[in-house]
Amino acid sequence: MTPSAPIRVLIADDQDMVRTGFRFFLDAQPDITVVAEAGDGESAVALARELRPDVCLMDIRMPKLDGLQATRILAGPGVPDPLRVVVVTTFDLDEYVYGALRGGACGFLLKDSGPALLVEAVRAAAAGDSLVSPAVTVRLLKHLTAPQPSLSATSAVRQPREPLTAREADVVRLAALGRTNAEIAAELFVSLSTVKTHLAAVQLKLDARNRVEIAAWAWQTGLAGGSA
Repeated sequence: MTPSAPIRVLIADDQDMVRTGFRFFLDAQPDITVVAEAGDGESAVALARELRPDVCLMDIRMPKLDGLQATRILAGPGVPDPLRVVVVTTFDLDEYVYGALRGGACGFLLKDSGPALLVEAVRAAAAGDSLVSPAVTVRLLKHLTAPQPSLSATSAVRQPREPLTAREADVVRLAALGRTNAEIAAELFVSLSTVKTHLAAVQLKLDARNRVEIAAWAWQTGLAGGSA
């Protein structure tokens, strides 16, 4: 995608009104264009494979194929050249969020977040930033990693291949609290490239697929701390 090219978005949601609303706000942006809509998971996967959009907004509860399955197909482990998927959810669906993380989702959007966060989510995903919004990310991850019976079978905390360095731990903690790379660099008095290098090293050590997965690990292990 060239700098002048608009961000191409696919919207997958089984509610016509949601898709219409999302399209209205996204198409109103000069740097974003909606290239397709899907009302079920199977159509979403087919259209995503055909059109290769820059960002897929994926609802969780859809007929034929739910959003978690569609996300794994488009962005999950072993998928060559995975697409960038932002899972669209509501806060009371937190039991699904960990599955979305493991399935390769690069971000989250609460359905009632409003148009500003919708646009922010798309731009962040297109830019390779997994954290949509500090408040949304921290709230979701804190709720996600609280002890819950529904997650007990799948939420075993992974161990890094090698221990994290002190500086890597600092970077991960701030990332888990929703800081952007630029904010982490400013807070730790290091360069932006240094932050990216540390995150890449941590991703390898944790065998994590993306930044959100790193942040979830930080909350699960307590590295993120108890407050933002």
